[in-house]
Amino acid sequence: GAEARILADEHQGTIDVLMTDIVMPDVNGRELASEIVARRPSLGVLYVSGYTEHDLIELHAGKQPSHFISKPFSMQILARKLREVLNSTRA
Repeated sequence: GAEARILADEHQGTIDVLMTDIVMPDVNGRELASEIVARRPSLGVLYVSGYTEHDLIELHAGKQPSHFISKPFSMQILARKLREVLNSTRA
């Protein structure tokens, strides 16, 4: 999380998608995404977790991630989800 913040702050170009695990040691993915999206409003976010989507809804007080992929996943599934996120930010 800390490294992602630094990279996002230092990167001069466009960042299209942030792919972040929801559960991380220093900051959770929702907090990280919220901070970075505040500075880059057009940023799409793809949440990743080994937890099921149902477990995450319970963990986060009923708030469902807008774009979510559960581990493990194939490269084809990842590519489809990333396309979904990109399409939603350009709509």
